[in-house]
Amino acid sequence: MVRTPLTPEERERGERLGRLLREARGRRSMAEVAAVAGISAETLRKIETGRAPTPAFFTIAALARVLGLSMDELAVWCAPVGV
Repeated sequence: MVRTPLTPEERERGERLGRLLREARGRRSMAEVAAVAGISAETLRKIETGRAPTPAFFTIAALARVLGLSMDELAVWCAPVGV
């Protein structure tokens, strides 16, 4: 299966998501947050740096729970520009 290339807007949303998660993580280590969320530190690093701009819903839900973010906050923060 070939994945459709991401649009510039999708990449930008992924970068915004990464910034929000990085800020919410604060001084906690990637390894600590990732372990509590049940994901690898490498996956968290890719999301935070925008290298994984479209992570799975359950991955983001787990991170939101660990970081004390609501899914509503994430949806607003990562909504397409102009919506």
